[in-house]
Amino acid sequence: MITQCPIQPNTTFTYRFNVTGQEGTLWWHAHVSILRATLHGIIIIRPKSGSYPFQKAHMDVPVIIGEWWQRDLMKVDKNFSTGGHFSDNPAGATINGKLGDLYNCSDIRECTTSACAGFVEENFVLNVEQGKTYMLRLVNAVLFSEYYFKVAGHKFTVVGADANYVKPYTTDVVAIAPGETIDVLMVADAPPCRYHMVALANQPPAPDPQIPVFMSRGVVQYKNAPIDVGSNCTKEAVMPEMPDQHDTLTSFYFHGNLSGLAGHSLLAQIQGHIDERMYIALGKGSICKGNKPSCKRGLSDEAILVAYMNNVSFHLPENMSILEARQHAKTNGAFRGVEDLPSRPPRSFNFTDPALIPVVPGGKLEELEATRKATTMRRFAHNAVVEVVFQSTATMQSDSNPMHLHGHDFFVLAQGHGNYNPVRDVSGYNLVDPPLKNTVQVPRLGWAAIRFVADNPGAWFLHCHFEFHIAMGMATVFEVANGPTVDETLPPPPSDLPRCTNMKE
Repeated sequence: MITQCPIQPNTTFTYRFNVTGQEGTLWWHAHVSILRATLHGIIIIRPKSGSYPFQKAHMDVPVIIGEWWQRDLMKVDKNFSTGGHFSDNPAGATINGKLGDLYNCSDIRECTTSACAGFVEENFVLNVEQGKTYMLRLVNAVLFSEYYFKVAGHKFTVVGADANYVKPYTTDVVAIAPGETIDVLMVADAPPCRYHMVALANQPPAPDPQIPVFMSRGVVQYKNAPIDVGSNCTKEAVMPEMPDQHDTLTSFYFHGNLSGLAGHSLLAQIQGHIDERMYIALGKGSICKGNKPSCKRGLSDEAILVAYMNNVSFHLPENMSILEARQHAKTNGAFRGVEDLPSRPPRSFNFTDPALIPVVPGGKLEELEATRKATTMRRFAHNAVVEVVFQSTATMQSDSNPMHLHGHDFFVLAQGHGNYNPVRDVSGYNLVDPPLKNTVQVPRLGWAAIRFVADNPGAWFLHCHFEFHIAMGMATVFEVANGPTVDETLPPPPSDLPRCTNMKE
């Protein structure tokens, strides 16, 4: 409902797009409800010249971290979007669609026969040869969690993120949030045995609400690896030592180590004058049921829990997509039902105060979390330079927030813990070699600063990639105006653009 209405049953729609200036890994997914849990895939963009700014790998290996769901995903989405119960969780984690041997049949499926008992789920297996280099193209396609990824006995060289190259650096662990892609080189230089690759979900510690521990593992298996008696290999694959599930600092340092390649054409532009600045607080609050003017807020039968940006929870249009409404307004002079997202939160306070996490009747949170529902947007002139500082908060939850912008890449200038302070923090901006991404992991109880050039005309969704946050309203729209030339102007709608079944002119 931002750039299009949903594709209706028994109809088709063809997406036409270019990938100019992008090399690396992207992914595609459904954007209706939370169907992306199982409706997604990978896009690999290789350099046309065949030349990489690093040693070319012998083999590309897509590694998609996903979830195994045994619930009606439409109902799960409704539970979140209407402030219902929040006990919906996946049954397990997957690597390339496989649950792995940490799960057995009785854990995941309803076993009706004795044949199911003791059956162990299948691992994803990567067969490697000694001395060869493998490009692992990691995608986090899950709904709820950031994941840590490791392969026992091996190190990675990080070379790309979100279809942009980064300065190579070596690590033994990757932190990847929902929506992100990370490209790493792995050399098969360990003794030829069998090694587990492990994906482990992290989460903030209590008093945040706790979900089950989700972990999946595959196997890196060397060709001709000896597993005979007397060899140094055992039949059981070696396990890596994983970070603690409540360790969020490892993610902070991993993302802080990302830096871009020098010489990007837009870098000089974002180093100069800033046309628009926004400070967006990301949090959770409540609204009164039935649009009542007052009620008992928080965890109350009278209220609905929502997520917000600057205390406004996003309401999806119901009759016409935002982009169609923009085109419609050109000929009819009307663009109703949309309001500007505030540039700042309505009031300043200690956004990262842990005392805000538990919802206590009559407590500090009730005074601060007053929230409303609206369809919000910010309009930018073509080629404007925009700075956005995202501030994670402790309102009802202290989680991180993977913020994703459609239609643009942005430079990640800095991140930090606590409350953003421009007097202190601007001096720490990386304006020399910042990484270029489309998703930024805003740290738990911290902030992240980005800049981008609004050079792609259209209406673009900005949202948290934790699915319960987007369903609850942590989103808005950035509208970018047309430029002076035909190439910088939004083309007319394609003839096969999906129509809303209940569309009202």
